[in-house]
Amino acid sequence: MNYDVVIVASGKGQRAKLGYNKAFYKMKDGKSVLEHSAHLFIEDTDCKKIIIVTNEEYFSEVFENEKVIKTVGGKERKDSVYNGLAEVKSEYVLIHDAARPFLHKNALEEIKVKVSETGAAVLGRMAVDTIKIVDGDKVVKTIDRNTVFMAETPQAFKTSIIKDCYARCEDVNFTDDTSLVESLGYEVSIVIDEYDNHKLTAQEDFKDL
Repeated sequence: MNYDVVIVASGKGQRAKLGYNKAFYKMKDGKSVLEHSAHLFIEDTDCKKIIIVTNEEYFSEVFENEKVIKTVGGKERKDSVYNGLAEVKSEYVLIHDAARPFLHKNALEEIKVKVSETGAAVLGRMAVDTIKIVDGDKVVKTIDRNTVFMAETPQAFKTSIIKDCYARCEDVNFTDDTSLVESLGYEVSIVIDEYDNHKLTAQEDFKDL
């Protein structure tokens, strides 16, 4: 399958307390978090284009590669993804967080297979803790954790599906791209990630990188 990947790197990352965009934090090997998040796509011959969405002030810090193009981010994440999708030409597209530099090759291959079969797929892991639904300070219900899935990225789509959803999303509130797709009537398949693919968020996440 041929696909493009949109890597969203336009967040402020205020919880990281770095004073700059966390995607450009330099890890011990001298490469940025962003470059680590993109390296599997650089190596994957199925990936035809890597679309980095970030603020113009960081364009000069984006690593150079023949697959890479840069486009400007928007006010909110959905605006940034929309801008990235405008550059997508391949039949499939993956949308990935710049702050997830630990994606495993096996997980990438599995989500590629799943999206080619179903049209929309999300990578993630099963919840390990007991999940409670609460109202104020009262527990309303305990959820079977075997039915709870913690969504990660990349999230993968047939390009025509995700572009259709973004064209119709003006009045839709969503926290990730698969929730948008679900809300507009498309089915999304799950790929369980058995590897460490955590998102760098808080200040302590950047220790020992």
